[in-house]
Amino acid sequence: MSKVSVTGSKGVLEQVIATVHELNLVHIRDYDESWDGFEPGASLEGADQTAEQLVTVRSLESILDIDEDDAEGSFGVDEAKLQEQLEAVRSRVNEKDDERDELRTQIREIQEEIEAVKPFAALGIDLDLLSGYDSLEVAVGQGKRDAVEMALSASEEIEAYEIFGEGRAIAVFVNPTPGATDALADALVGVDFTTYTIPNADESPSAYVQGLEQKKRKLESKLNTVESEIQEVKLEEADFLLAVEEKLTIEAQRKEAPLSFATTKNAFVAEGWIPTKRFDELESALQATVGDSVLVEELEVASFGSDGSHKHTEHVAGGEEVATDGGHASSSETPPVIQKAPKGAESFKLLTEAVSRPKYKEFDPTILVFLTFPLMFGFMIGDIGYGALYLAIGYFMYSQYESAGIKSLGGVAMWAGAFTVLFGFLYDEVFGLHLYEYTTIISQPLPEYIGISYISKGIFPGDIEWAIGWLVVSVLFGVLHLNIAYVLQFIEDLEFHGAKEAIQETGSWILLLNGLWIWVFSTHLESSKPEFLFETFAAGGPMAIGFAGFSETVGIIALGAFIVGFFLLASASLAEVLEFLNVLVNGLSYTRIAAVLLAKAGMALAVNLLAFGAVLEDGSYTFLMTPGSLEAAQAAGQNIVFPGLFTAGGVIGLIAGLLVLVFGHIIVLALGVTSAGLQGIRLEYVEFFGKFYEGGGDKYEPFGHERRYTDE
Repeated sequence: MSKVSVTGSKGVLEQVIATVHELNLVHIRDYDESWDGFEPGASLEGADQTAEQLVTVRSLESILDIDEDDAEGSFGVDEAKLQEQLEAVRSRVNEKDDERDELRTQIREIQEEIEAVKPFAALGIDLDLLSGYDSLEVAVGQGKRDAVEMALSASEEIEAYEIFGEGRAIAVFVNPTPGATDALADALVGVDFTTYTIPNADESPSAYVQGLEQKKRKLESKLNTVESEIQEVKLEEADFLLAVEEKLTIEAQRKEAPLSFATTKNAFVAEGWIPTKRFDELESALQATVGDSVLVEELEVASFGSDGSHKHTEHVAGGEEVATDGGHASSSETPPVIQKAPKGAESFKLLTEAVSRPKYKEFDPTILVFLTFPLMFGFMIGDIGYGALYLAIGYFMYSQYESAGIKSLGGVAMWAGAFTVLFGFLYDEVFGLHLYEYTTIISQPLPEYIGISYISKGIFPGDIEWAIGWLVVSVLFGVLHLNIAYVLQFIEDLEFHGAKEAIQETGSWILLLNGLWIWVFSTHLESSKPEFLFETFAAGGPMAIGFAGFSETVGIIALGAFIVGFFLLASASLAEVLEFLNVLVNGLSYTRIAAVLLAKAGMALAVNLLAFGAVLEDGSYTFLMTPGSLEAAQAAGQNIVFPGLFTAGGVIGLIAGLLVLVFGHIIVLALGVTSAGLQGIRLEYVEFFGKFYEGGGDKYEPFGHERRYTDE
């Protein structure tokens, strides 16, 4: 990125702004008021009027529910007639909107009145009989009849009373003693009684409600007509309003641009960042527009490290003097970031930006998250059935929502689901079941159809060596993952700080990490180490590749490398030496991958076990999925682990088993996100990002607007 400066006379300010805006190229930097004799600029004439018009247009779009998909193409806006056309549309829309609001208010009030009258229908008394008496006091409401009657009996101001109705509403008529006022209200003080307002009508409650319902239907018919008329306005004016909004947005951006400039009475200076290779394009465009009335300078070409340091900054005649070869720029300002990701990995920018946008010249880890997160997730869940559901959910989110964040989550879910299906194929599992054991359609484990043996998750009693093996694999994956992080930091240190600092600060950690773990997997002091370290990959082991550990000599060399790394780290920072065993802790942290694998597989097994029941045979479970299988297993004297709801509970058991099966797998599916998803993200953010990534960059947002609804 290059930092550029555009200096010129205020006489050409508007032309310069228009040209730069059309280029949509310069990320303008706000003037920080640090120069003597300069002050921030003021908006151009007409900015307030443009802002008011923009507010009006957006309000009309909101009323008409217009979105970007309602436009049929570009629309030519006649500036001379803009205000007149806009006022005509505003008047038309506001008239219809006011009419719609009034009808909605009337319908709401009628509905409230209907709800208020409904309790009177249970009384069976005409509404005109509930009010208008000289000598009687009347109250209609909801309460406990017995409590009301006790209160009326105890009142000395009431000579006689009568209560009508049961249940929801009751009507109370009382004859007060001579001279008493509000006798009924006083008697009901403290009684759980809610008073209803008596409608002013002389018909039965049911007839009154019917009249209200008829009135409501007429208003709803009028409302539908108005809604149709508003829809017609939307169809007629959508192109115009979207085009006007775009035009006014561009105009507002241009009129408010000087607020970011440094200005004097007669001149202005604007600074910003552009991609270096496009500087000539900016310079040529301005010269073609205003000739020599502006001076365009390339102040510096930045090559910053993530910590603000840089290897070199090219000095451009007339520009700032800045330090080179590992120094720091005279300004703490760093260029904005253009964050790109390979096609297919765009969704994973969401996971990176959840921490922070990468700084300029800092390695963007999006591609690495794309390569590793779905891999970890798929490995931990590893089931064709669950993976297919994750794919479906992800596709729904990606295709049905407009929000960029939700679409990105959908993309991540689809990739995670795809890898879950892939590993499910290798594990030969569909919702925790091996299909070849229970169907004639598939006669052998799925991987064997392509000539490979399936792998086990290690949750059956006879497969314990697989479970231990996955712990080893998780650690080895972690060591590889951590190496990538340290190598990325080493490359940056080497480029921006030199070989000495890179070796001391990052090379030391690489030696510590690899020295320790190579020694762990070596035969040096083999008797003091767990046997599974050397059995997992050895001949006859669960993952036999012929590796039984590094030799003792290699182990001693690795231990020496670990010691060298320790002293290199000490020479760089004594404080960091206290954390030298982090290479052990971080590596072991990756065992959570295997832990989640076993936990999720165990949960799916438990669901199937409760539903179907199983027998233990040759160190593995065989589910009792066919009618009569439980009786056959009992007759054969097999070791029954659990009888199962389907096979032992009759009709009730069949229903209960179905509920357990469906809701159990839904729970496992949901917990797969909260366990495999969160643990995978944690490893990315804490163990991986923490070694090389800081973030905190600014997004490259060029001054301009991509036209969609208007012609240039």
